[in-house]
Amino acid sequence: MSTDFSVRPVGSPAVTPIARPLPDATRTAVQTELPPSQSVTQAAAAAPTATEQDLRAADLSRQIVIDRAASAIVYQVIDKRTSEVIRQFPEQSTLRRRAYARALDAASDQAKQAARHLTKTDRIV
Repeated sequence: MSTDFSVRPVGSPAVTPIARPLPDATRTAVQTELPPSQSVTQAAAAAPTATEQDLRAADLSRQIVIDRAASAIVYQVIDKRTSEVIRQFPEQSTLRRRAYARALDAASDQAKQAARHLTKTDRIV
């Protein structure tokens, strides 16, 4: 008796096409190929027109600012006419959180340095 239990394919498998009946919806569907008089065609390429957004883009200025308190680089889009900040990344609230965290870290570092310089005879009042 053989100890070889591997199964080996013999020849190539034959592909048998399956014929499925068409559903009723397919047989009663409306014709999709329309005559040219009823079809929609692409409009001719016209010269680009200046949209409101294009005109507005001309009134915008972009600038990069370094926020030292938050230790971050800030990208701003500013309206030239009103000097109003239209977009900013990172947002102002994020910059405030970063500045606050940096201030807390600095205060903690100063307290640790002050504690190291105390001698046994010094008192904390």
